[in-house]
Amino acid sequence: MTKQRKESSIEELRGVIRKLHGAKATYVESVPVKEVFQGQTVWDGVVEVFDLKGHPKTHRAYAWSHDTDDPKHPRRHVTVLHIPPAISPQTAVQAFIVQEFRNANQAQA
Repeated sequence: MTKQRKESSIEELRGVIRKLHGAKATYVESVPVKEVFQGQTVWDGVVEVFDLKGHPKTHRAYAWSHDTDDPKHPRRHVTVLHIPPAISPQTAVQAFIVQEFRNANQAQA
């Protein structure tokens, strides 16, 4: 990813955080995360870490975006607040995976 594209992505995520969580987000760092389950890579990407100002429950958020198969919504933004059990980029990804699994099982039920 080019520097300009990365900066654009970070700005986009800052806007999503403000819209969803009503807090000002300041970029802190980018953290590569790879999550493996039973020998299979289930998530491999970069989590953007932001400090929050004005959020009543936490001072930090983790965010990333990814492409989807939905032509109406080709890009999905994910934000996870720094609230236990999500207290690091790695645990934010794990919490996301668990929630996605639960959502998929509920949709099938």
